[in-house]
Amino acid sequence: MPIAFPIDHSEALPPGASTPTSRQSPTPSRKETILSLVEMLLAQGDDLDRGGPLISNFEDDRDVPTVDEHLQVVGAEAFNRFQRRINNLDKELRNFANASRQLGSSVAILSSAFHLRERLAQILYLYHENAADLFPRKITHISRETVDDTRFNGTRHRHGKMARYKAPPHVARPTVHENLDPEFFPDQLNALATDVTTFLNCLNEFPEFTDEAVNASILSFEGDLRYWASCLKEYAGHLRSPAVQRYIHDLSMEMGEHIDTITATLAMFVEVGVPTIRFAQKHGASNLLNLSTVATFFSAVTATTLQFSFELEHSSMANSVNCFWFLSLVFSIGAAVNSLLGLTWKQAMYRSPGHRVPWWVMMWIKRSPLVFLVVSVACFSVGLCCFAYASRQAHITSILTSVFTAFTSFGLAAVSTWFASERWIFLRHRGTKWLSDVLNEWNEMILQWRVVQALLAGLRVTGRPFQKAHKTLQRLASKTVSKVYAHSNASTTCDDLEAALPTHTHNAHAHPFEPPANLRRTSDLEKVVREPPKTVSLPSSPTEKEQVQSPTTSSPGRQLWKNAVRSVKMRSVVASPLGMNVIGSPREPRRQRTTSSTLAPIDRKRATLEEPVRLLRSRVADLIPKVKDLETTQDIDAHQALVKHLQFSPDGKFLATSSWDRTSVIFRVEDPVVTHRILAHPQGFVGQVAWSPTGNTLLTKLARGIKIWTAEDGVCKKTINRDASIESITWFPDGNSFISVEGSNVTKLNLKGDILDTYDFGCMKLHDVAITPDSVRLIGVGPLLKSPTGLQPSKSRAEKRLVVYNMETKQIENQIPVLNDVRDITVAENARSGVIALVSYENKAPPQLWKLEMVRDRENNSVLIGRLALRHTYMPKVPVDFAGPSYFGGKNLELVLCAGKAGDIHIWDQESGALVHHIRSQTVGGDLTCIAWNHASIEPFMFATGGHDGAVRIWTKRSEDTEPTDYIFSQSPFELNLPQRSNSPDEQPDDDSVESHESSSQSGANSSVPLLRDRIVAFASQVSNTLPT
Repeated sequence: MPIAFPIDHSEALPPGASTPTSRQSPTPSRKETILSLVEMLLAQGDDLDRGGPLISNFEDDRDVPTVDEHLQVVGAEAFNRFQRRINNLDKELRNFANASRQLGSSVAILSSAFHLRERLAQILYLYHENAADLFPRKITHISRETVDDTRFNGTRHRHGKMARYKAPPHVARPTVHENLDPEFFPDQLNALATDVTTFLNCLNEFPEFTDEAVNASILSFEGDLRYWASCLKEYAGHLRSPAVQRYIHDLSMEMGEHIDTITATLAMFVEVGVPTIRFAQKHGASNLLNLSTVATFFSAVTATTLQFSFELEHSSMANSVNCFWFLSLVFSIGAAVNSLLGLTWKQAMYRSPGHRVPWWVMMWIKRSPLVFLVVSVACFSVGLCCFAYASRQAHITSILTSVFTAFTSFGLAAVSTWFASERWIFLRHRGTKWLSDVLNEWNEMILQWRVVQALLAGLRVTGRPFQKAHKTLQRLASKTVSKVYAHSNASTTCDDLEAALPTHTHNAHAHPFEPPANLRRTSDLEKVVREPPKTVSLPSSPTEKEQVQSPTTSSPGRQLWKNAVRSVKMRSVVASPLGMNVIGSPREPRRQRTTSSTLAPIDRKRATLEEPVRLLRSRVADLIPKVKDLETTQDIDAHQALVKHLQFSPDGKFLATSSWDRTSVIFRVEDPVVTHRILAHPQGFVGQVAWSPTGNTLLTKLARGIKIWTAEDGVCKKTINRDASIESITWFPDGNSFISVEGSNVTKLNLKGDILDTYDFGCMKLHDVAITPDSVRLIGVGPLLKSPTGLQPSKSRAEKRLVVYNMETKQIENQIPVLNDVRDITVAENARSGVIALVSYENKAPPQLWKLEMVRDRENNSVLIGRLALRHTYMPKVPVDFAGPSYFGGKNLELVLCAGKAGDIHIWDQESGALVHHIRSQTVGGDLTCIAWNHASIEPFMFATGGHDGAVRIWTKRSEDTEPTDYIFSQSPFELNLPQRSNSPDEQPDDDSVESHESSSQSGANSSVPLLRDRIVAFASQVSNTLPT
């Protein structure tokens, strides 16, 4: 239930309306109160008639109802979308179960699918309760009566009594009976990962069809579930806290993407995989049935032949015949019976999966029928040979029977050996080699033997006469065939490539003799040179066989080449999807998106015309005119590359910037802002600047180093080199030391570069760290390098954390999980809100305000620990890609401002979260990278922005004596002869030389002076003198 706060309407009452009196004053009558309310409502109605739309006021700086309502709506929509995804997956699992019931050994997949659906129902129940806690006005809790009533969903009336009706597991909808607690989230995620893996294993038990898309999607989902469960176990006992609940709610979006992928691949498996498996199983069943039929027929034949051998005289040969034929009868009967057994086992629904059956049982069921039949045939064949001799047949009969029996038996043995070898090679090389590849390798290895090479050399020597005779016979045959074809009037035969497209000839003598390709393959070049040209016309399409085109003259070889090119083109046309994107096909023009085309019509209308909005008097209403008066008063070309970071000094006298052009510029904040010093760095990009609390010292951050500069003279006092990459730097409140964020460690350094202390944040990769005003705690932000159990996410985003670290105890007191890419944090303190932290994210995630609360430790009540609590999420009007850190602004930190990458600037009220002002990108005129507020400038406000073009823009209220269209520009430092940059203490000029240099520059401004290419910046007065009139 939202808490209603009392609102004071005294400032909003119209003239003449009575205000509530204090406790000492007499209580007004009911009539007077009603009349006062009526007059106030009428006055507000008149205001609505006379002016534009009325925006609700924000009294007492309470939470803004519209912002909270927006978060409620967005959160409820996210949960409803996740619920639909779960229901779609449950539907696909139910369809899959119905389709797989016709398959053999389907009981395992049916059981795993039902358990998976049951687990999804429990996950959905937990997420529903979690969403109901976060968004109570949009989602209600599931009452226990409703859950208990679901137990009777499977009952029906029969003969006047309530009888239990249990639907089959593939039809019944899983319900949640037990009481699930949010603390069970890690266990439920682990159980879901186990159920998903079991379902995949049962799915892979069908060797007839394997879908890699299903395997990849399920394995990716299983990996992320394990990762989430491992991370959430660290928050045991705090899973009901709002911060962790918001993180769990955000995980539903990541989980929903996995569920959508599995749903799509499972639907494709139902459409393609199940029919394929069914066909393969039917095919295998028909093979076993045919094998049983053949074995039964062969057993009948064997039994018939036994009648003839049974009457033979008892001799060793006759006994051998009976022995082999009896064995053949036994094996044939065994093959028939085992075939029927295998057929029954394949079609059984409740048989165990393959990995649950012993190997010898699988071998007996799958391999014994064919092996027994082969052995039966072999025994019958041997017995038949013996019978030919035992029955005293003619010698020719016995010999022919033995020869052809050996021949057929050899073929049977060879093919059987080939089949067995193929399977063995496939299993050994895991499908990377075929049996022919292995045989070729063995052949090459055998040919390397010296004995084999000697034998081959001898064969080549003895076979030369035979080779010469063979070549002579080939030449004679070729000449004979050529003479026969030369005297014949038959049309010449075409090559196979020419036969693909019909050709039309108009001259009977256009085609000379062309021998067949198999008789004369080396004569193509001779035909191109010797043969006279012929006239050939090709049809424009394969169907136009009778249409005659204009004759063209080409040789047979060239015509062969043309036909080849034409066939390749036709194949490309057929192979290309829908006949598009082939050679010669026109491409459709693509419209490129521009800045103007991306704006919605409503945004364009708002950008050109803003309706006047009148606000009721309140604290926020008083801020709006001050903020709307801010405009760009100065545009400075400070750098040649993008401005990475900028910051005002605490006293507001200086503005420092850093850029990727290896410089950092110090500006003196005056009217106008002028360049004070340029700090050059020999190598490396300058990523950050940080002013000391006194404003006398400036730190500049490099990739692996920190430079300490003086503000007045711009001298580099110290360069501190570090072994690890530096993410950020921050001063301690005393101004005598600072911290360097390096990976998972935070190092405390003094101005001499000495290491004072080191703080370890575990498996986090810190992006930024802020220090509380009492110098006791650190608040760090960054992603996890790995889960507590060493797991990595497979597809989803890694978990990020906000961590409160106590520097005295060197222990983590509080950690908050977040899913968005957190980058920066700013800590401040005021009398009303206490210690607050402003957290900035990347991409479209808006900034958030967290409050540091001091609570008692659960384990030791005498110890106070810091805990972060979310106060506000500053929502923009439209989704925006935010750039750089967000800042506190205004008097007493009453504003929060953040820049967008496209150039938008958003300014919110810090305590209410209301969007006070939105400066659109058309007004700013360029992409922004960072923003900074001047806290020393209260009347009027002032802030600065940096852009990709290297420009620094000063925003403040324009003075009344300045024309609205006038701007003060500072030209590029490359075009003026002014104070040079500061490189090091040795190269720093003294004050006298600087003053003399400035005077000479001002006196020679109107004359022609050489342009120095050093990085120098002009003062505003010098810019106005050097500009052409």
